[in-house]
Amino acid sequence: MIRFGANPICWSNDDMPEIGAHISLEQCLNEARDIGFEGMELGIKFPRTAEALGPILKAKGLALVSGWYSTQLLVREVGAEMLAVAGHAGLLRALGSKVLIAAETSNAIHGRRDMPLTSRPVLATSRWPEFGRRMTAFAEQVLEIYGLRVVYHHHMGTVIQSEAEIDRLMEVTGEPFHLLLDTGHATWGGGDPARIARHYRQRISHLHVKDVREEVMWRSQRQDLSFLDSVLAGVYTVPGDGIVDFDRVLAELPGYSGWIVVEAEQDTNKIDARAYAELGFANTRRMIAEAGLT
Repeated sequence: MIRFGANPICWSNDDMPEIGAHISLEQCLNEARDIGFEGMELGIKFPRTAEALGPILKAKGLALVSGWYSTQLLVREVGAEMLAVAGHAGLLRALGSKVLIAAETSNAIHGRRDMPLTSRPVLATSRWPEFGRRMTAFAEQVLEIYGLRVVYHHHMGTVIQSEAEIDRLMEVTGEPFHLLLDTGHATWGGGDPARIARHYRQRISHLHVKDVREEVMWRSQRQDLSFLDSVLAGVYTVPGDGIVDFDRVLAELPGYSGWIVVEAEQDTNKIDARAYAELGFANTRRMIAEAGLT
């Protein structure tokens, strides 16, 4: 069964709190509910205890989909990572989430406006096997202890950005380590999200659907912009408003079951967050129906 979720980054930006600072959590949740979303991922304005967050979401009729967790497995062992993730994973488990979104950020630059994307870290060939071992062990323990499936979020400005890096990561990891397919990051990273879906459909357990404005992506590459400056320039938009071929992507995911989360980092000081969220929801529902997914 497919469920439709939203990421609050459509309203407020976690990396740049000044973007969407005028939008309250109450407004965000009300608008998401009224549009028709069934759940929300965590954002910067969300309480981080089950006792505080649970009643808020319940009052809005929204489920907790999941939430981003920054791993540091390039610089620390799995045991230390398990101690660090305990509070986050416990919150997700308590509120009924099924997946934990993870991304390696120990040397990432996506939060630095002063660093262009070409300065991002690249993992040396010799480090891939150990990185894969740690990620797999982390995923195994998170599943065993918390009942949560780790889904890896490839992301611009991190060591897993390109399609080749996604391939290497999936090669050096095993069950129960799965992938979060993000159509926007895959496309901007130079990859083909449909091919990624085809090759890893059995290990894709979460979907982020966002689109890419081609002219902004090209300008970002020509001018060597940072991730955040590119976002402010409008590189991302909601599904159906850019160049991603969602028909091809969804055709490669027959039988997909789980959350499909609409998101698009945009400057909500300049655009109407609700209008874009409504557009993304409507386009995604239409494309899912046309693909024959249920």
